[in-house]
Amino acid sequence: MIEHVRIPTSAGTFDGLASGPADARGVLLLHGFPEAATEWEHQLTELGAAGYRAVAPDQRGYSPDVRPERVEDYRMEELVGDVLAMADQLGWSRFDLVGHDWGAAVAWAVAAAHPDRLRTLTAVSVPHPEAFRRALKEDEDQQRRSAYIQVFQQAGTAERTLLENDAAALRAVYEHRVPASRVEDYVMRLSEPGALTAALNWYRAMKFGGPRDTIIVPTLFVWSTEDVALGSTGAFGTEQWVDAPYRFEVLEDVSHWVPEEAAEKLTALLLEHLAAH
Repeated sequence: MIEHVRIPTSAGTFDGLASGPADARGVLLLHGFPEAATEWEHQLTELGAAGYRAVAPDQRGYSPDVRPERVEDYRMEELVGDVLAMADQLGWSRFDLVGHDWGAAVAWAVAAAHPDRLRTLTAVSVPHPEAFRRALKEDEDQQRRSAYIQVFQQAGTAERTLLENDAAALRAVYEHRVPASRVEDYVMRLSEPGALTAALNWYRAMKFGGPRDTIIVPTLFVWSTEDVALGSTGAFGTEQWVDAPYRFEVLEDVSHWVPEEAAEKLTALLLEHLAAH
């Protein structure tokens, strides 16, 4: 059973989904762009059934009550602070952290800065920030794949481009790999006043470098071969940035939208990772 939860913090109250016994081992799942906590519904259900307390929040800008207008309020330091504040509110001194896309970028940053808070890290699609930075600097393929970022950083222009013609460009982002009903929900959410700008502010506040610290938390990294945004250079370069038990899994013929397109496979890998640590 999945339940709706609200998580109050000093930044505002985050909406979210949860499953499993309230006093069980905590697993926090962070969504990416342009999605929401609902991308984790399959994982939430299975984690709860396995006896974990799984919580997936709508992150900063996606939860209506935590939608600041300033770009600088979407810096990585703020996003990391949100994760810790939510964990504190949930009563988790240590927890397992899972992230996809932007959620993975935040998860890497939390693991780098606060390894004492995490039992395990699971990153999906997005490699270690330093591996990505090097790929972006040295690999022409990754440079081509990341060209869209410059478009997303254009305030006003990006919003109009993504939402015009019944959000045709936004719908195209999902590559027909995400269930149509889920896409409609995402588009409806991001069409609310200020919602898409808030989501794009993650890109406008970004720094390509990110943390350069070596990760000392047991880590599972899952990358898929048909990811249009993230190539193999950063994916295969991530291992050198983890000084802890590390598992790298490549999903063949799967697109960027791993939690939904390969839900059962990802969930099985995640449960194995949690059980091993």
